[in-house]
Amino acid sequence: MTLHPFPARAAPFGRAAHLAALLRAKLTAPVLSEAFGAHPLDGAAAGFVLAALPVGRVLWVQDRLSRAETGAPFLPGVGRALLRLELGRAQDVLAAMEDGLRSIALAGVVGELYGSPCALDFTASRRLALRAEAAGLPCWLIRHAAPVADASAARMRWRLAALASLPDPDDPAAPGLPRWRAELFRGRGLPASVWEMRHDRAAGRLDLAPFAGDGSVAGAAAPAGRSMAR
Repeated sequence: MTLHPFPARAAPFGRAAHLAALLRAKLTAPVLSEAFGAHPLDGAAAGFVLAALPVGRVLWVQDRLSRAETGAPFLPGVGRALLRLELGRAQDVLAAMEDGLRSIALAGVVGELYGSPCALDFTASRRLALRAEAAGLPCWLIRHAAPVADASAARMRWRLAALASLPDPDDPAAPGLPRWRAELFRGRGLPASVWEMRHDRAAGRLDLAPFAGDGSVAGAAAPAGRSMAR
């Protein structure tokens, strides 16, 4: 997956491109990240994670309540090779994710958890973060109906909302590229910022630009000679 900034509307392009380059490195890095839906039962978080996943076989683990409330990925349409597990307890989901991060046959690991289970404390998230970095694999936690104030060792934490898709260039009545309002509210080495992201499925990439009216990206460029990337 590659990320390409398209022309910015709310910030000078140079600064937006600088921050987009940092996000490019972070989104493809072997770290633990979290995705929260901005609205209940919004599928934006799962769609965003699917678009960000690398090509290859991905372990996708759900707890039973996430499966009941939000459904399961539609395997023929996701464009990724998913190995899906449905487990009853949050601790089982976390254990399966850790096991997946030990596998050399996977390109990434995703877990869906509903609410704020006791099993997902800071120590558990720290274990996942260390496993992901040691394995060299991206790892995502999709948090349904969960408070964003929970303590977490995730390197990036995103709040996602679905936007209307762009018109299809070949059929104006058909949906085109999917889009999200993607708010990075916590990122190690990255400032808080809000982006409009589009998934170009044919090219296999995410395009991004500062979200309209978001001034944080305009002032987010690093001072000369310093990098915000860790």
